[in-house]
Amino acid sequence: MTDRALAVVRAGALTTVQDLGRPGHAHLGVPRSGALDRPAADLVNRLTGNPHGAAVLETTLSGCAVRPRSTVTVAVAGAPCRVTVDGRPVAWGAPVRVPAGALLDVGPAVSGVRAYVGISGGIAVEPVLGSRSTDLLSGLGPAPLADGTVLPLGRPTGAPARVDAAPQPAPPAELVLRVTLGPRDDWFTREALRAFVSRSYRVSPASNRIGLRTDGPALERARPGELPSEGVVLGAVQVPPDGRPVVFLADHPTTGGYPVIAVVHTADLAAAAQAVPGTPVRFVAVRRR
Repeated sequence: MTDRALAVVRAGALTTVQDLGRPGHAHLGVPRSGALDRPAADLVNRLTGNPHGAAVLETTLSGCAVRPRSTVTVAVAGAPCRVTVDGRPVAWGAPVRVPAGALLDVGPAVSGVRAYVGISGGIAVEPVLGSRSTDLLSGLGPAPLADGTVLPLGRPTGAPARVDAAPQPAPPAELVLRVTLGPRDDWFTREALRAFVSRSYRVSPASNRIGLRTDGPALERARPGELPSEGVVLGAVQVPPDGRPVVFLADHPTTGGYPVIAVVHTADLAAAAQAVPGTPVRFVAVRRR
């Protein structure tokens, strides 16, 4: 019987298993999780013939190297990077056949932050609350990959896409995030609100899957004290005591006590997943509908 598994040779800085996440469990304190760059994860699944939502690998900056135990079709998208099979360069952003026992090496990101590796059949680790995603905040799902980890693969259910290369957006030179102000914008001075939507910030090196942290002008509060903890959503822009906005990403906590000045439109969060430290960030206010 064919061994449908994948051996991790080089885990990289942070490589995790991700799918569409586990929405609908915030009342249990469980974040949504899932791939930060959803369009890139969807693309590698389409390229490899996987169903929508199959689990993929999400790498961070340094890539990873894996060895399939059976012949598979692989696609890499998201952050541009060099991809090789047994040392030979192969296409990025297109389906590639990898023979059993060959070494697939996904190199460091040339630009952007996160590359996505789709494998025919998908990563078939045991789901938790309906998802195979690694959640760094709650610890649910499989642990981040380590050298020597062996991951089970599912059976292919579709044919690889017949394309030479798929177009993809470049990682952002400037991150422009559309926001709807509120629900706690009244906790900030008029000058702070004006600065929030007119001044430039930069992506902080302290950013991670939980939140995109920013460096820039501190936002002054209009009232003292703290809020009781309340629910927060994906894309919420929370302002901690240092006054620098934090954009909550997929592994964000489900409650928080710092005021949320605005919420980022979901469609803009994929670009946030690829913004390297130092990238300029602008928040653009959009009227409530």
